[in-house]
Amino acid sequence: MVREYILFQDEFHPAGAAVLNAENRAFRYGDGLFETMRMMKGVLAFPDEHADRLQAGMKALKMEGGTLLDGYFLKQKAAELTKKNRHTNARLRLSVFRDGDGLYTPATNRCGYLLQSWAVPHAQYEFNRKGLIVDVYDELTKPAGPLANFKTANALLYVMAGIYRKTHQLDDAFILNQDGFLCESLSANVFVVYNKQLYTPALSEGCIAGVMRREVMRLAKVHDIPLVEAQINPEILNEAEEVFVTNAASGISWVMGYGRKRYFNEMSRFLSQKLNEPLL
Repeated sequence: MVREYILFQDEFHPAGAAVLNAENRAFRYGDGLFETMRMMKGVLAFPDEHADRLQAGMKALKMEGGTLLDGYFLKQKAAELTKKNRHTNARLRLSVFRDGDGLYTPATNRCGYLLQSWAVPHAQYEFNRKGLIVDVYDELTKPAGPLANFKTANALLYVMAGIYRKTHQLDDAFILNQDGFLCESLSANVFVVYNKQLYTPALSEGCIAGVMRREVMRLAKVHDIPLVEAQINPEILNEAEEVFVTNAASGISWVMGYGRKRYFNEMSRFLSQKLNEPLL
């Protein structure tokens, strides 16, 4: 069995090593954020886009050192770790946390980081053969606000939605914002095709500012697909022609069913093909 590693504060450690102590602020207070990324054929996808969101999130959380975590840093550290782990195609997670001690008020705004990688079997984004079965999780809602668009370490809403998904034997669960409108799914942005037009929740609705969301919007513009960022009533799920979700690790995944409603996958398949063309 090949030993795998993590990269913690520029040093390699065995993947199972206990590198965080009980005073870590991400553990104690959820005081941090993260980026999930994808490497294919040894190349990190969308490094500058991930860096832009990471730096914006660090600025919002008043963390120092964000300018150092640029696209070059992400590419360099991802290459170092995946080479050490012998991963050519991988999913990576970069966790950034406020370093040092303090109670709710931190003693310092310096940051630390932890980078992990896991091998994946495909050298491109794999379009799911079997569509997802989803439902709406409405026991808790997500408040729209200044931090809503970033992937912070405060993830209890997603944990509870994940328990709902598992309990009801679903593939994914859609999350609503505080006003009852569509926000996102467990780990992805949501797109809806209705009357041949593509809709996605606006960032003002509280969804994550996804890197793949941005790429799908770019592809839609390039291929003259009408797209609207909007406030979306979940009732549209009963009328839509297609529904799909997107994230930087998996690409585009089509939804097959919501309740008794069944969907097509023509547009999601087309966009997935266009997403993969540069990788072929």
